[in-house]
Amino acid sequence: MSQDGDQAKAPVSASGVHATAILGLEGISNNATGELSIQGDALVFKPADGPIARIPIGSIQGVFLSQEDKEAGGTSMAVSRAATPFGGGRVIGLFAHKKYDFLTLEYLDSNGSFHGAVCQLNKGQGQVLGRELETKGVHVSGLKDDAPRLETKNEAK
Repeated sequence: MSQDGDQAKAPVSASGVHATAILGLEGISNNATGELSIQGDALVFKPADGPIARIPIGSIQGVFLSQEDKEAGGTSMAVSRAATPFGGGRVIGLFAHKKYDFLTLEYLDSNGSFHGAVCQLNKGQGQVLGRELETKGVHVSGLKDDAPRLETKNEAK
């Protein structure tokens, strides 16, 4: 019993992030939720239930990061916005959006076939995962440099 308790308290790796596999991961159904992490020499998607997708980092051809807005609440929120009088729906719309990071992945399978996959992550998580992949030698596009930039005297003018 104590081993199980210790394992439950063990910290999750820094690269493990909650993700939704929108499409393209072999053996994973579209819109499956789970955890996306880097384990050793592989990018691993572990869904809440079902098989695990494991992509060797050496087979990843490229990664593209982007950020997009999605309206939260679905159809019921849209109907509520439309039914709100005096333009109040616009105000609700201001607060009904959430930003997400999207990770688009190009990779080769074990047979050498080219694949693409898209995963949705919470805002900021794409940068974390992208930096880790970059340190492992993967070409990552769309990665923002958050380091403060120093101005030179010529730029200040």
